[in-house]
Amino acid sequence: MEGLGVTSVHGTISTGVSDNNYWSGKRIFVTGHTGFKGGWLVAWLQYCGAIVKGYALPPDTDPNLYSALNISSLCQSTFGDVRDKSKLFSEISEFSPEIVFHLAAQPLVRRSYDQPFETFETNVMGTINLLESCRQQSELHTILVITTDKVYQNNELLMPYREDAPLGGHDPYSASKAATEMVVQSWKKSYFDPENRIRVATARAGNIIGGGDWSVDRLIPDCIRAIQTSSCLTIRSPRAIRPWQHVADAINGYLLLAEKMYDNESLLSDTFNFGPSGNDSVSVADVVELVNDHCGQKLLYMFTEDPDAPHEAGLLALDSSKARSLLGWTPRLSAKEAVKVTLDWHDLHDKSPTSQALLDYTIGQIKAR
Repeated sequence: MEGLGVTSVHGTISTGVSDNNYWSGKRIFVTGHTGFKGGWLVAWLQYCGAIVKGYALPPDTDPNLYSALNISSLCQSTFGDVRDKSKLFSEISEFSPEIVFHLAAQPLVRRSYDQPFETFETNVMGTINLLESCRQQSELHTILVITTDKVYQNNELLMPYREDAPLGGHDPYSASKAATEMVVQSWKKSYFDPENRIRVATARAGNIIGGGDWSVDRLIPDCIRAIQTSSCLTIRSPRAIRPWQHVADAINGYLLLAEKMYDNESLLSDTFNFGPSGNDSVSVADVVELVNDHCGQKLLYMFTEDPDAPHEAGLLALDSSKARSLLGWTPRLSAKEAVKVTLDWHDLHDKSPTSQALLDYTIGQIKAR
């Protein structure tokens, strides 16, 4: 591993805008800031000089990115549930944001089978509570709701899904996120138009990986835990193809879209896919082999195909040409590079650096690699 903020992977990731000062001083409200993507977003915004307030449940893993980067020192942090409408409204109103990023969610497919009510209450009603709270904010310009690539009616086709493809959802998580998309469109047309003072959009990204994700039932975190505990990892659906991408690429897209919306480009208040290049989909088995190569063949694993396991998509790909043409966005890292950068981050974390050193490294991965 090279010095802080630099790895052997070639390529750069811009900070999402041509000038970092664009975000300086702007008041940004982020739900889900204690989570993986939310933590990266807060770190990025704080680096750009934004004034950030986070609202989320306490972290649900140990370790977690919130503690590892000392996220509470980077923003005004409040622990709360998006299902608590009165508290959410109070926190948003007190902060009076200009831009809202809504990332709070129950994000796990397999957990949604066990907790369908929690999944729908959090993902659907939580979004309604947010939108209702935002309707009454006088300084608010932009709302970006983060959903997922899994909102599509997935027929396991080779053709990647465009934003206008039919929505669906085989599992409760996917269905809840598809319902969230419909909620956003309904509220947008019913309450935020035609005056369009507050612009609303949704963003759909692929299988996001990166440093600081320790969630259960996610492939790379599961691999890391198996290595650390010298246990054998059972790999479900090794032939499944996923749109793997680095977290910084996805957040780069979120920031670009929010910037354009804020700058009164109302035609961009729409739905956007942010996924890897069309020829860059990698199988679960390929990712496992990349992890094993990185760690010196220390990962013990076995592949299995369980016909009785809960359904998970075998093939899923996104068409991100709209983001490329209208936002100038493109992923900077290939799937293989994203895996390496993720493992580099965890290599450093395992050396018990200070929170500041790990934050510096995280910002370094954002700035240049």
